[in-house]
Amino acid sequence: MSAPQIQPQSRAIASSLVTQTLLLPTPSQWVDAVLGDFDHFLQDHAANERKASTMAMSMVAHYPDRPELVTAMVDLALEELNHFRQVLRLMNQRGVILAADKKDPYVNAILRQVRKGSAEYFIDRLLSAAMIEARGAERFALLAGANLPLEIQGFYQTLARSEANHHQLFIHLAQQYFSAAQVAERLQDWRQIEADAMTALEFRPCLH
Repeated sequence: MSAPQIQPQSRAIASSLVTQTLLLPTPSQWVDAVLGDFDHFLQDHAANERKASTMAMSMVAHYPDRPELVTAMVDLALEELNHFRQVLRLMNQRGVILAADKKDPYVNAILRQVRKGSAEYFIDRLLSAAMIEARGAERFALLAGANLPLEIQGFYQTLARSEANHHQLFIHLAQQYFSAAQVAERLQDWRQIEADAMTALEFRPCLH
C-alpha cells in the first residue's frame, strides 16, 4: 500500500499540531492499519465521538458553578454528538453496524495520570482532554489525505479542523482558571504522558 498523499490543508493541520503540541507524529503504519479495515475503524470512531459527548456532559455535572465551562461543554457535547451522527450515517451507507463498547487503552493510560487533588484534578482533566483532541485532529488530518473516497477525505478534513479547535478550547479554559505559567508547565508533562501512551499502542484500525 502506498503512503498517503496528504492534502496541503490537512498537512498543515497535522504539522502544526505535532510542532506545537504533540511530541511525536503518528507513524505511517497507523494509516495502513486503518485502511486495511476501515469499517472496523468507523465502529471505533463512532464510539469515540459518543464518548466525547458524554465526557463533555460529565464536566457540566462536575463543575456546575463555572458558567464559561458549562456553556463550552454543552456546545462541545452537541458538536461531538453530531459527529457521532455523521459517522453513523457513513456506517449505514456502508452496511456497518455499531459495535459493543470496548475499553480504550490509550485513553485509559492517559486518565491514569490525572491527579486526585481538587485543583490538580481540574487542570489535568482540561489538559488531558486537550492532548486527546490534538491527537485526534492529527490523525483525522492524516485520513483526509489517505487513499479514501473524496467525500470521506472531505469529512475527515472537516473533523481535523474541528478537533484542532477543541484542543484550543481546552487550553483556553485551562488558562481561564489557572495561570499561564501553571498551564504551560503542566502541559509539558501532558505532552510526554500522551507520547508515552501513543507509542505503547499496537497499530490497529482504531482512532487510538
